[in-house]
Amino acid sequence: MSFPEAPEPAEPSTLARLLAETFGTFLLVFGLVGTATFSAAFPSSDTSNPLGVGFLGVAVALGLTVMIGAYAFGPISGGHFNPAVTLGLASAGRFAWSDVIMYIVAQLVGAILGATAIFALASAGPAGFLDSAVKGGFVSNGYGEHSPGGFGIGAAIAIEIIITALFLFVILGVTNAKHAVAGFAPIAIGFTLTLLLLISIPIDNASINPARSIATAIFGGGDWLAQLWVFIVFPIVGALIAGLSYRLLFDGVKYTKTSAAK
Repeated sequence: MSFPEAPEPAEPSTLARLLAETFGTFLLVFGLVGTATFSAAFPSSDTSNPLGVGFLGVAVALGLTVMIGAYAFGPISGGHFNPAVTLGLASAGRFAWSDVIMYIVAQLVGAILGATAIFALASAGPAGFLDSAVKGGFVSNGYGEHSPGGFGIGAAIAIEIIITALFLFVILGVTNAKHAVAGFAPIAIGFTLTLLLLISIPIDNASINPARSIATAIFGGGDWLAQLWVFIVFPIVGALIAGLSYRLLFDGVKYTKTSAAK
């Protein structure tokens, strides 16, 4: 007796890919902003409070959301969840330029919905909770007096270029079909994000992702919106630098296996 072979899985439709990007970006923003809003200083901003997860918890939350999203939605859409990543992959020749705009739109929708969900939950909190979150920028990115550590615009520009470029280098490396270990890319990407946030949160609250920055600045308003351009422009600059340089330096290189045994 013989059994028919299972059919080959169909290629994801354009709609499926866009929905995957929307859901994945929603997860990213919901996880990051939710952790920062509800858990970072739980139950208050008192520095003696032992329950809040602090910077470490926020960084781990973002790493986990991206790792989970990459496993869940990556097989459908590629798991970008970030306009800078989409542009960086396109500049590296790993993604079609013709699909860039629709991916970015899907990411913006997912990010705004994620931030809106957290805003709605915060509005149901105790008296003054939502006002305090909005007054603090609603997890928006900022420099100068809006930097967690008081860093200026130069530091914000530099860190966004550096960390986004490093993030893209890791993505391009762990997804390189010639030498990457299959199945482990989301783990490396998630841990990389955690590390980069631990470095950059005190400087400008860590963007790396223009969609995330736009979504939170909408609710932060005022000066947070005025400073938003930095967190749109310079993550993209870092991503394009990484995409173009990785393509030049590493893609197309022939990899050889060497043995330690002589």
